[in-house]
Amino acid sequence: MTYVNRQRLKLLSLIAVFALPLVAAWVMVEWRVGIPDARTAHGELKPEVPALGAWPLEGRMPASESDDWLLAFDCTLDCEQMADQWWRLHRALGKEATRVRRLRIDAPTHGEADSLPGETRLNWATEPGWKDPGYVWIVSPQGEAVLGYRAGVDPYDVLDDLKQLLRMNPEPAVQLNG
Repeated sequence: MTYVNRQRLKLLSLIAVFALPLVAAWVMVEWRVGIPDARTAHGELKPEVPALGAWPLEGRMPASESDDWLLAFDCTLDCEQMADQWWRLHRALGKEATRVRRLRIDAPTHGEADSLPGETRLNWATEPGWKDPGYVWIVSPQGEAVLGYRAGVDPYDVLDDLKQLLRMNPEPAVQLNG
């Protein structure tokens, strides 16, 4: 092999090193080969759940930032344990905890107990037909229920989904008026 042929071979090898990943990615996208179909959410999509503004709640939600997510939970089963569990989950979010609020929804007959820090307490005015006891919802900043979880869900599954939602929906950039 001559010197010129060796140089051509080196050049072709270098081009192949950079071009082959692009070709492989194009094949994956065009023919849907090698793309995982597994979902990452542990909760259930609940399209029958109305927007938060239409929930039959007594009282009003306190004003909040427009980009706050909401962890709403029905507190009709083992209420104190659930409230503590979701408070701990909220704390586990770390620096992202400021982007999430908690809404504890009690049965109409519950008395007034102490709220945990950062928790909003409201009562159901009437029990809606789409609600199950002990259910938990992640509500978007637009007021739509994104995911729902049955009573007894592993809090780590909810934490995983909530972190994923916060990561996929970054906090808007702060605009300084100057």
